[in-house]
Order: sequence, then C-alpha cells, then structure tokens
Amino acid sequence: MSENQRLLVKNAKQVVLICRNGEKFLNKDGMKSLSVIENGSVVIGRDGLIKAVGPAETISAQYPESSCDHVIDATDMCVLPGLVDAHTHPVWAGDRVHEFAMKLAGASYMDVHRAGGGIHFTVEHTRAAAASELLDALTRRLQRMLRAGTTLVECKSGYGLELQTEVKMLEVIEAARRSLPINISSTYCGAHAVPKGRTEAEATADVLQVQLPRLKELMSAGTLQAGRDMGLNINFHGDELHPMNSAQLGAELGALAISHLEEVTDEGIVAMATAKTAAILLPTTAYILRLPQPRARDMLDAGVIVALGSDFNPNAFCCSMPIVMHLACVNMRMSMSEALAAATINAAYALGRAHTHGSLEVSKHGDLLVLNCSRWEHLIYQLGGHQEILRYVVIKGNIVHDNDKTMQM
Repeated sequence: MSENQRLLVKNAKQVVLICRNGEKFLNKDGMKSLSVIENGSVVIGRDGLIKAVGPAETISAQYPESSCDHVIDATDMCVLPGLVDAHTHPVWAGDRVHEFAMKLAGASYMDVHRAGGGIHFTVEHTRAAAASELLDALTRRLQRMLRAGTTLVECKSGYGLELQTEVKMLEVIEAARRSLPINISSTYCGAHAVPKGRTEAEATADVLQVQLPRLKELMSAGTLQAGRDMGLNINFHGDELHPMNSAQLGAELGALAISHLEEVTDEGIVAMATAKTAAILLPTTAYILRLPQPRARDMLDAGVIVALGSDFNPNAFCCSMPIVMHLACVNMRMSMSEALAAATINAAYALGRAHTHGSLEVSKHGDLLVLNCSRWEHLIYQLGGHQEILRYVVIKGNIVHDNDKTMQM
C-alpha cells in the first residue's frame, strides 16, 4: 500500500470484531456468538477510520510496518472495540456521598428525595456553579471513563430543570466534545424531575413552550452543534420505580431507546422488541438502590435490543463499563458475550451511532482497546481488575491512554 496509515495493531491473540456484516445491532442468538479472529491485526488510517482487519498474515502482506506511523505489537494480547456507555449524567456540582450512608441505613430513593437530597440537591448546586467549574469536573469524569475503556459516552443534561441551567449544561458538554478525545453523544434531559415550587403541569409547559423552542434556535444557530449533527431522537427514562407503561409509549412513538425499565411489563417488552426500541439497562442503579433487577433475560429472549449504561451520576458513582458488564452478568444473568455486545454495538445503536461505532469493521471509527491477557473475557471476569489488564485505549487511531503498569495474572 502506497498510502501511509496511522496505526497498525499486529499479531493479537484475539481480535473481537463483535460483528462483521454491518449489523446495526445484535439480539437473541446473535449476541451469544460474537465474531472473533484468532491471531489478527487491525489497520487504522490517518483519517481515523479502520482500513483493514483480519488474520495477521494477510494484514502484514498488505500493510508493511514501514507504511504505518505507529505499531502496537499485541502478541499474546486481545483487541476489542472501545466500550460505549449509553447512559450517564456526568455534568453536576455538589457532593452527595452522605446519601450513600442514608441508603445503607435503609432510606429509599424517595426517602432521600423528601429529606432534601437527591436530584433537587444537585439541581441547587448545579444552578449555582459556573460553567468553567462544571467543565473542569466533567473533564475529570470523562478522563476516568476513558481510562476504563469507554470511547463513546452519552452525556445528559437534567440538573437544571429550567432553561438557563439546561443550556449551560449542554454548552459544557459541547465544550468537552470539542476539546477531549472521547466521543460524546449529547442528550437534553430537561424533564428529569419536577422543579421545586412548580406543579407537573407547569413544569411540562416550561419544557414544551420555553426550553425546547430555545434549544431548537441554538441548534439552528450552530451553538449546539452535536445535536444538530445527529438530529434529535427520543431517548428517555421509563418504568424505573413503578410500572407506567413507558415501554409501550416509547415503542409507539418510535423511541430510539428507553432506559432503566426495572418495572417493565410483559406488554412493554413485546412492544419494544417489535419497534426495535433499545432497552438501556443500568445494573448499577438497581444495585445501589436495592431495586429489582431489570428483566434482562426476558427482554433478550423476546428479541429486545439490550444495551448497557453506567448511569454515572451523583446517586450511582460508577465510571467503569467493565464493572457494569460484570454486574450485568452476575445480577441480570447475562452471558459475557451478551454483555459485551450490549456495551458495544447495541449501546452504539441506542445512541444512533451503530454505523460508526460499536464493532471493528472497515470504515468505522478506529476506536479500540488492547488488553494484556490471553482471552477477552478477562475484562468482565476480573471484577475491578480492568486497570491491571487494559494496556492501551485507542480513539481514531490515536493512543489516548497508555498504561505501562499492567500485570499478568
């Protein structure tokens, strides 16, 4: 090849493609047998896109090392797509560590809320915080996620509950998207809760008549470029604390994804499977709040597109998708293959990014992880051990995290 490439990852013991035929999602049996190349290599071009992936011998014949700017020798290592976190609330101010003690003592989510904590505590502090303070905190949180293998993350607003702060949060997310290597999908979540001093009707009117029209103006002006680039899709919280037929409603509206679903009904599961609305399940939330686990097995068996997210927020402080996958396997009875598919291609689908992210296929973004272990399953199996085995994080062919302190078992 005459054209120089940005990165060659060669001789990996396993290259986990996830899928190889341009699938936008996997469900049912497709999640149980992922596409894996033994002794494989990956080439990423200077445009940040994957140029070739296949057996090491084939790749070496087509792409000599001299044609690549950088080479990673992945002998005895594993390569897999960068992880996708499909649900986070990472923009906020105020420390809620004291609430964890309350929950351990038996307080429910609503008990904490009524005691002046929860979302309203965070709203008060986020409204008072300067945009620069929020951006600094967001940057640190996203860097932690990146070091844990997340290369594409969904970031919500939702701790403003009024126009000024919601816009401030979205602009902070946009600033992070422009300045950091991690890929960001931005979500407006202005109806996260009913603000103090307002009725549900008043809050709904404010979202519909004040906040959404202004957001449309900002996107038209290019201020919120990410939203304009992607278009607005429906992606909301549903059936978390009580069964409210949210799954059926979302399916009827053509929602791209619905999150939580701890209290989803049988009818909701069928509706989501039929509409191809993704279910973003959040193992950390049920774990921390001691809620019933989402019915992952019922959804998987029904053909629902199951994705995973960390639900990173002041109530569920988890930056690690490897830990999320481990919890999904143990508490929701998913297999490791199902969990990895849910944290890659299906999470990308839930964000409208399956055409660019979520698998190692030609023309997709060159986002990948290199693990210092003999089988990819160690990323999930070793609870909290990802920092010891995650050797490189690569985004668009650039090494954005180089961990030279990995250890063999």
